[in-house]
Amino acid sequence: MELQQLRYVIAVAETGGFTRAAERCLVVQSALSHQIARLERELGARLFERTSRRVSLTPAGAAFLPAARQCLEAADRAAAEVAAAVGEVRGRLAVGLIPTVTAVDIPGALRDFHERYPRVRISLRVGASDDLVEKVKGGSLDVAFLGLPVSAEPRGVAVHELARDALVAVAAPDHPLASRESVTLRELAAEPFVDLPAGTAGRLQSDEAFEAAGLTRDVAYEVTTADYTARLVAPGLAIALLPAAWAPSLNGVTVIPVLDAPQRVECAIWGRETRTPAAAAFLEILKIPHTIL
Repeated sequence: MELQQLRYVIAVAETGGFTRAAERCLVVQSALSHQIARLERELGARLFERTSRRVSLTPAGAAFLPAARQCLEAADRAAAEVAAAVGEVRGRLAVGLIPTVTAVDIPGALRDFHERYPRVRISLRVGASDDLVEKVKGGSLDVAFLGLPVSAEPRGVAVHELARDALVAVAAPDHPLASRESVTLRELAAEPFVDLPAGTAGRLQSDEAFEAAGLTRDVAYEVTTADYTARLVAPGLAIALLPAAWAPSLNGVTVIPVLDAPQRVECAIWGRETRTPAAAAFLEILKIPHTIL
């Protein structure tokens, strides 16, 4: 079994066809097909069902694919470690973040990293904190930047706190509360809210604060990303609680301090067992102390 054969299997599975897989791998289709057939003979099982219309994984292929990906990732990590041992950082850097991170300048850090380590392939995923934690634990992300309730601490990953921030209320400019210098959670509880889905880290920050105050609120609108909240707040459909450092970047809304505001923690996380040389170099650019690696 050869690594190139694993790459061919993954390419066929991801593109859905031998022709597109060969184009991705920069080989002729006959060579790719021959190598996969050779691998199937070695394994004693067919990995793909081939018809005139489509190519799909067999049950054996579906079982083989995750292990093939893990083998290639391990080989890539081994090559990166050898390169790092002779003073060269290469391989990949997969970064995740939530849209409201402000404690670090991720685009600026990625620019500096690319200039210093041009042989590293960089990818970026923007998503929810809970999903990013799972992807770091699973190894598909190297480093992620989250916003969490003060009560939460991700398990199974290394964590470094970056900053703490209070939430503020955002409302339409003509909302009755918009002219206030500050408000309380009790005053806000009577308003319809827009927030992230129930159970997510971003939502828990507010839910825990209202529960601790003995209050209930109506979350009339749920969105999967904080970026869309202003689209609902600006016309007066709802109000929202958002990070104080990020909320002023929104257009068409008024920011109001909350006296008993929920708190949140921005932090960086990375894999305890899978930290790559590229991830270590990126954390160094961000001035995260090496003693915690």
